[in-house]
Amino acid sequence: MNAKSLTTQILFAMLIGGILGGILNIFLMDISFVSDFIVGDVFHVIGQIFVKTLKMLVVPLVFISLVCGTAALGDIKKLGRLGGKAVLFYLGTTALAITLAITAAVVIAPGQGFDLSSTTVQEFTPKESPSVAQTIINLVPDNPVAAMAEGQMLPLIVFSLLFGIAIVMAGESGKRVEQHFNSYNAVMMQLVVIIMKFAPIGIFCLIAKTFALQGFEAFMPLLSYFLVVAAVLVVHAFVSYPILIKMLSGLNVGVFFKKMRPVQIFAFSTASSNATIPINIENTEKRLGVDNSVASFIIPLGATINMDGTAIMQGVATVFIANVYGIDLSLGQYLAVILTATLASIGTAGVPGVGLIMLAMVLNQVGLPVEGIALIIGVDRLLDMMRTAVNVTGDAAAATIIAKSEGALDQGTYNKQ
Repeated sequence: MNAKSLTTQILFAMLIGGILGGILNIFLMDISFVSDFIVGDVFHVIGQIFVKTLKMLVVPLVFISLVCGTAALGDIKKLGRLGGKAVLFYLGTTALAITLAITAAVVIAPGQGFDLSSTTVQEFTPKESPSVAQTIINLVPDNPVAAMAEGQMLPLIVFSLLFGIAIVMAGESGKRVEQHFNSYNAVMMQLVVIIMKFAPIGIFCLIAKTFALQGFEAFMPLLSYFLVVAAVLVVHAFVSYPILIKMLSGLNVGVFFKKMRPVQIFAFSTASSNATIPINIENTEKRLGVDNSVASFIIPLGATINMDGTAIMQGVATVFIANVYGIDLSLGQYLAVILTATLASIGTAGVPGVGLIMLAMVLNQVGLPVEGIALIIGVDRLLDMMRTAVNVTGDAAAATIIAKSEGALDQGTYNKQ
């Protein structure tokens, strides 16, 4: 896969899709042929088929890559060490992200002066969130095949890790099974290459549909909220992560972000951390020089528990909704938001729009009206795209830092231009 060529094609597809979608929104959406057939059928069908082909890869790829990564470690102690470092890094950066978000939102105060009486607030009914005890119980699947079929990522990860550990402990029999899984992994990566050839077409349709339906008017009433979220996302991605990379690994930060650009663009256009897993694993191994045993373990884990971008949205949205409804939050409530959003990031599906469901849980925690979510739905799609790009950047940063600490980073590959 030629990363530079693919990046150029995706950027071009996004640009043309945005321009065409904007033109359709302004001039042609009143025509039923355009709104129903072109946007509602053609763009929607092609875009969704592309997203579904990516999601099709997620479960087999996560299972196979985690089994391969765990088996390749060959050392149960090393697995525990890697897992501990990854969880610590992910939870730490998520807490940092939402702290930055709440601080910025309190200072800038988005939503103050917002005329709620003139805004039509639709009812938003969140799914009931499981208790902490039930979340822990759900880590272990009753039926791993059912967990795969339903796309339950945390139970799938637990089963994959246990399967990989069993391979390590099974001796010669395990080595034969490991060889088969390595072959499966090579085939899966080739399937990724095939599907990515169609990425520009799928992304063009996704972007064109988004702009055709929403245009730019939907963003104007919520400009302060949008700009605060976007600004904190940029700061976290291009200030927090570089500082952590430099402090914890001593690597050249510019090289990291240059090589992450194709993955960030892809994540932005699909708004799905899960869909970006295969691209991120390949980029982290082939261009950043992270050993397969680390990349295939850390990246899928991060796509499941690392939701820094989503945490930022939740922090700003909480302050915004409180301001809109004229509700003052105490310091204790802000701390509750930080803790809830950080813990809620564990096990969240890396698919478009899931942040709104998580936000409902956070709002319930501090007694804010969940109906306020309807105010930000109009601009959430574009912000979802941005925060997904931040999430996958954090996954790759974690893999790179941890690989460096484990002596599993090829610095020649990392520094190669």
